[in-house]
Amino acid sequence: MKTPPIVSAQEWEAARQELLVEEKRLTRARDALAARRRRMPWLKVDKAYEFEGPGGPATLRDLFQGRRQLIVYRAFFEPGVNGWPDHACVGCSMVADHVGNLAHLNARDTTLVFASRAPQPDIERVKTRMGWTIPWYTLTDDFDTDFGVNDWHGTNAFIHDADTVYRTYFINARGDEALGSTWTYLDMTALGRQETWEDSPETYPQSAPYTWWHWHDTYNGP
Repeated sequence: MKTPPIVSAQEWEAARQELLVEEKRLTRARDALAARRRRMPWLKVDKAYEFEGPGGPATLRDLFQGRRQLIVYRAFFEPGVNGWPDHACVGCSMVADHVGNLAHLNARDTTLVFASRAPQPDIERVKTRMGWTIPWYTLTDDFDTDFGVNDWHGTNAFIHDADTVYRTYFINARGDEALGSTWTYLDMTALGRQETWEDSPETYPQSAPYTWWHWHDTYNGP
């Protein structure tokens, strides 16, 4: 293995500072992209979709669990997929392993769920085995085909106004690699992180940074 140059502490710090300029530029570009996502048009969901959950049948609206926004990751766990019946696919399992504590997303009025073709008993068995606590539903209709996740994994974001649901964004392929933290999930939603520093349309809900943060076991609300 041919290594990079071995340098002094001063030279190393100078090299790091040079890269830091690029890293800050990337951060600003990510923020600008998230701001554009918050201005994406909304697509009304006219079709009634049905899922099966731990408590029985559920509609797309039910998946919000009382919150304003919904993120749905289509995970491949079903007959014919590598790992069945003991595991979901390797990539989807890695995505599940990287999901942070959902209390922080919920505190921003956002619910994250996974959806697969596997029956609920199989989903619950694998969740228990792998230590996953993500709400996980069974697909029963054309939701995956209609939202671009029938042949490949992907993450869809939705928002509702009363009983009307809208699709607001979609990320798939390598775009899913960045997801998993509270921040990256919120950055793909219509409302964003809902903090005052963000470039968001007028009237969007916002609060000061840090003030809404809590230990995950001390949040109040649904």
